[in-house]
Amino acid sequence: MDMSIDNHTLIEDSAPVDDVSVDASCDFGIEHIDSNNMLVGITGSSTSSNVASSSSSSTSESQSAPPMVFIGVEEHDGARSSVFATSDGTKYWKPDVDPSYIPVLGSVYDSWEHVTNMYDAYAAKAGFSTRLGTHRKINDVTRHRYILCNRAGKPKLQNFNSMNPDPVSASKTSRSSLTDCGACIRSKFDPDTQKYTLYTFVEAHNHELIGPEFMDFSSKRRMLDFSTQQFIHQLSLNKIGASVAHNVQCSLKGGHHNVRGTKTEFKNFARAIRIFIGDRDAKLVLDTLEERTKNLHNFFYESLIVGNELKSLFWADDVSRCNYEVFGEVLAFDATYKTNQYCMIFVPFTGVDHHKKCVTFGAGLISDETIESYTWLLQCFLKAHVTQPRLVLTDQDGSMKSAIEAVFYQSAHRLCMWHIMRKLPSKIEDDAVDNAALRKSIHKLVWNLIIKPCDFEEKWQLLMAEYGLANHDWLTTMYNMRGDWIPAYFRDLPMCCLMKTTSICESSNAFFKVNSSGGNTLLQFLMCFDTAIDAQRNNQRKLEFDTNTTVPEIHTRLPIERHAASLYTITIFKEVQKEIERSLYQCSGGLTRTVGTTKIYTIAHANRKFVTVNEFEVSIDLAAKTVSCSCLCFTRIGFLCRHIFYVFRCNQVNKIPQKYMSARWARNALPSRVYDIANRYSVDTSESGVLRNEIMGIVPQCTDRLRRQPDQLAEFLSKLKELKKHIFSEVAYDPSQERTSAVISDILRQPEFGTSSFVPTQGIRNKGCGTDKRLIGPGEKAIEAFKKGPRLCKKCNKYVYDHDSRNCDKVRRATEIAAAAAAAAAAASAVASADPFDTHVHQAVDSANQPCVDDGAPVVPPNAPPVRRQPTRAAKRSSGRAAGSPAT
Repeated sequence: MDMSIDNHTLIEDSAPVDDVSVDASCDFGIEHIDSNNMLVGITGSSTSSNVASSSSSSTSESQSAPPMVFIGVEEHDGARSSVFATSDGTKYWKPDVDPSYIPVLGSVYDSWEHVTNMYDAYAAKAGFSTRLGTHRKINDVTRHRYILCNRAGKPKLQNFNSMNPDPVSASKTSRSSLTDCGACIRSKFDPDTQKYTLYTFVEAHNHELIGPEFMDFSSKRRMLDFSTQQFIHQLSLNKIGASVAHNVQCSLKGGHHNVRGTKTEFKNFARAIRIFIGDRDAKLVLDTLEERTKNLHNFFYESLIVGNELKSLFWADDVSRCNYEVFGEVLAFDATYKTNQYCMIFVPFTGVDHHKKCVTFGAGLISDETIESYTWLLQCFLKAHVTQPRLVLTDQDGSMKSAIEAVFYQSAHRLCMWHIMRKLPSKIEDDAVDNAALRKSIHKLVWNLIIKPCDFEEKWQLLMAEYGLANHDWLTTMYNMRGDWIPAYFRDLPMCCLMKTTSICESSNAFFKVNSSGGNTLLQFLMCFDTAIDAQRNNQRKLEFDTNTTVPEIHTRLPIERHAASLYTITIFKEVQKEIERSLYQCSGGLTRTVGTTKIYTIAHANRKFVTVNEFEVSIDLAAKTVSCSCLCFTRIGFLCRHIFYVFRCNQVNKIPQKYMSARWARNALPSRVYDIANRYSVDTSESGVLRNEIMGIVPQCTDRLRRQPDQLAEFLSKLKELKKHIFSEVAYDPSQERTSAVISDILRQPEFGTSSFVPTQGIRNKGCGTDKRLIGPGEKAIEAFKKGPRLCKKCNKYVYDHDSRNCDKVRRATEIAAAAAAAAAAASAVASADPFDTHVHQAVDSANQPCVDDGAPVVPPNAPPVRRQPTRAAKRSSGRAAGSPAT
């Protein structure tokens, strides 16, 4: 028998026979067809208590049963079957399949799985699907087991509400696949031999059979296997939903017919994962982090539980702590919303690595944005990393500012310049904001990186006086807090220009939100975070690989450029290379004076048009191997400027001194352990997981090699089937492993059962969290209003949409005024275009100007103005354009 059909998930998800009503007396078994095309030998069990008796022994019962007459052969959707009919016209279908697939009474099988595989192989050829029936125990030992056609049982009758407009509700209550089909097999277990014997085989079906073109929609083929279920989960960690996952599977496997399950099964499994997590969500997250502290080197986490609610959470692993140790001079953090279904606020701590890419120092979840919550979070951060950053960059959040002052008291706090400058157009008057020269002057002054504080203050006052903004409230407020955001006041702070805005922080936040959605549980969010952080570290690993295995292009013949290429990463070298090139073409000057062993040069700084825009002083002591520049580039960004490279060239200095090589920009800034595979959370590092991934890699390699050799591909497939048959015979089937909860437990690597004494914080509402309601336009509002139906106006006794009895007179009066005005305008237009001696036209105008009296309605005077209507947005835009357009 061919056991090639994969049915190892058939037992758990099949509905038991107790769920439906089965009439055992309708079970027809086909023994043989006589010479007159009469189907005789109808067998079956008359009562459920007689199920242990063999159908072949029911001779007297067979003789009394009415015969069925062969009426022809029918091929329905590719499924060929012989059709029989009883005297009352009831039809039965006997599948025409290869005899090697037909079950044989008295056959003995080594295991229950062999029985199910045999009958499922037959069902796949015949054109129907199977499900498990009931079983019978004797002395607590299962002795009899049944497998039924999946259309067995009587349908449960339900009342259908024809007035219900919901099409989904109608479809759920108006369909049933059950036909009370009696096709089945029955097997008996022998405790002595530990084998199963087939003693009943009912072949006839009371419904048409399914063709091979539709077998992928059968219940068995819609059951998801473990690989597909794992695929759905893994794609969800990348914010890819179940529907898209199904489409991807169809593309990968060559069509919908090769995919187990439809989109409905994919969605059901995605929902089952959230149900599995349930109210254990917070406990599963903390258990996961606790396990990491035991199994991973230097992993740290801290949680805050108030009552029975998880309020706050912080975690950082060894890689994050290593990154902070090297790149932690400047720290930026910002709140991110809609990353989990509890609306807890996600706060990642971000910096810049030696490739100028985002790097994460840790992450937290808090339930509110109070000073206490941020203070707790920063205290956990300090506990994990020990040292405080030199500079902390945030937006203008008051709670963050207070928490930073309390915890990071040694750090400078800088506000994001972009958040402040983006408010400029909305804060100053229309005439000023339209002044391009003003905007350009403010931006040029504010973003100046080399200006001194005294020069900034002087130029600011002159600029405000020039444009009459000296008393502007918002600009005055921003000027008073200039020490918190203007670059000139941070120029002496090391690495102050590494980040001037929180854009890199917001880029990091958006990067994490690519993987997580607002419907995720905390455990799912943690897994999405792990996937995102693995991607971030993989990018860092790729850049590290490129730096170590490639040689950058050299643009000059200066030895110092080659030396720089050997020190810096590729990304930083390109910036240093620009400084070296510009020292050749955009710098000029010479030695101005000497103080002891120190030479002082005055260097003219030219722009791209080779126009001198500034001058800087460079001091160099060759004996002490020290150098400095008044532009403070090395202090601000960590590598030497063009002015120093110009002086180096004048003094034949061909290598960058070691003291001016910042460790954070070096090639091997991080220890090699940060790239270890053990630090990749989205990778299954278990022994079975590694082996499964290797197998899944080997099989495509073989099929790729044989893709143009169909004969060898067929041979390879045959060998795989033989190997599968061997594996299924050697490894016993365990139904407990196929339970949905057991499968999810293996995928999530979480315990299947358990309880929790605490839950995530509920009912969180914070600023910035937004709303789930989308904005509705006027067109959609009108459609929705129309759907409500007309209302009865009791004053005019009509069904109307635009008024009711409270404003009936007002609406009617407005309508009459508009009609009278329109008539007057039409008449006036007719007079203007008609013959002035045409008396008929003048009479029409006079009648149009008469007062309108209709059924007691108010009299409208001839000079009444037309109804004023609110202009539409389009009208406003067109009138604005018309007003701003030149006169013609």
